[in-house]
Amino acid sequence: MNTFPLRIGTPDGLLYEGEVERVVCRSTTGDLAVLAGHINYCTALGMGEAHVIFPGGERRNAACIGGMLSVINGKCRVLATTWEWEDEIDTQRASAAKAKAEETLEKGGLSDKEYKIVQAKLQRALVRLSVRQ
Repeated sequence: MNTFPLRIGTPDGLLYEGEVERVVCRSTTGDLAVLAGHINYCTALGMGEAHVIFPGGERRNAACIGGMLSVINGKCRVLATTWEWEDEIDTQRASAAKAKAEETLEKGGLSDKEYKIVQAKLQRALVRLSVRQ
């Protein structure tokens, strides 16, 4: 399969730079896959599972929490707010965050803003846990 250059970064630094066969991420409008020869494209990333297929077929999963993805002249760039490779996700921390968010939602009495923040925390924890499964 043909490859293309991919660069994945976060505000903390560069996480990956090299050739890949495919990258799949969740955009704000749905899942998308980028293959070699993709047209120029730019989109905002949502919260969800992502994966990269490397030359030779190795697949590496990740939790992607927001950011931007662009394809310009055959080069793909992912600038994620948070990008955690599957083996770097702390399941105990994610489980604790999930439990705390669920408990807060059960108690109720939240303002609209507080409710949205807790929902986002719950969603982040669920994404991390689903990637680790």
